[in-house]
Amino acid sequence: MMTDPVADLLTRIRNANAIRMRNVNMPASKLRVAIAGVLADEGFIESLQVEEQEPQSVLKLKLKYGPDGERVIRAIDRVSKPGCRVYAGVKDLPKVLRGLGIYVLSTPRGVLSDRKARELNVGGEILCKVY
Repeated sequence: MMTDPVADLLTRIRNANAIRMRNVNMPASKLRVAIAGVLADEGFIESLQVEEQEPQSVLKLKLKYGPDGERVIRAIDRVSKPGCRVYAGVKDLPKVLRGLGIYVLSTPRGVLSDRKARELNVGGEILCKVY
């Protein structure tokens, strides 16, 4: 039984990235698809696809690597955990590696990157950090 779907998503991506796998499959949920969408929009993963299946849909991610096989995702870490939530207002959002990485936030406007959250002037729960 899985209690933290966000940590499971991040761990599957981290493990696949460590052994340079191209594709990662996992059970889909709205939150996982939203986080993967932010990673795709920011250029950390190549593509995502949701396949409708019974009893649960499958989220298929295609990881992105450089021309010489170097990793695009160097680190992907959970910030807000089920036992200790971390929230930040738009003015309190720090930059990751001076703008080379992103925070993924859950805001009232949906799941957004920190760049998009600053643009829309909203804060929220910091889910993870990617660089």
